Amino acid sequence: MTDTNQPGHPDWIAHWQRIARRIRVPLGFLAAGPYLFELWRRAPQPAAIAWSLALVLPGLWLRAYAAGYVKKNRELTMTGPYAHTRNPLYLGSMLIAGGFALALLSWPVALVLAVGFLVIYVPVIASEERFLRATFPQFDAYSRHVPRLIPRLTPAPDSLISCTPPVQPGGKIPTGTFSFSLYLKHREYNSGIGAALLYLSLLLLRPALRLFHG
Repeated sequence: MTDTNQPGHPDWIAHWQRIARRIRVPLGFLAAGPYLFELWRRAPQPAAIAWSLALVLPGLWLRAYAAGYVKKNRELTMTGPYAHTRNPLYLGSMLIAGGFALALLSWPVALVLAVGFLVIYVPVIASEERFLRATFPQFDAYSRHVPRLIPRLTPAPDSLISCTPPVQPGGKIPTGTFSFSLYLKHREYNSGIGAALLYLSLLLLRPALRLFHG
């Protein structure tokens, strides 16, 4: 867990960060309310649904790619997508959310998602970074080279990896490669299932409601 009770850190901020970590998943389900209301209010446009794939598919790929690298609380991951951005999982989520807002052409849904990110994920990211900085001495050097969210085009220099203590036989520095077992462990396939269900709702929910109401 992250220690947010540090000197100079206001108690209310630390308290909200603890709350944000707990409610971020339930709030994701609550965000479905405005989404379903907009879907009921007017039919989505096929062109908008098609364009939304330009955000949703990269978002799903990025989350899947990152899930195969990250070893939460056990090592500071600096390879794969983490060589470009410190928070590829959150960036992937933003792309997916933005894609579905685009699919509905809905400013209210986009606003709800943007406010949710600012209120929930900004304090969560800050909290997680304090934990990483306190746990991994190389985090400061890593954060100087790799942006918090918007990715750099080229990967961070290989010299950053040399900050990681040798853990492999023969004293070799681990480079970090994608692990399908980690992807499964983190159950990142649920993101793909959720996206597929949302697209099914875009295509089939309104016809089903009209059939139900006769």
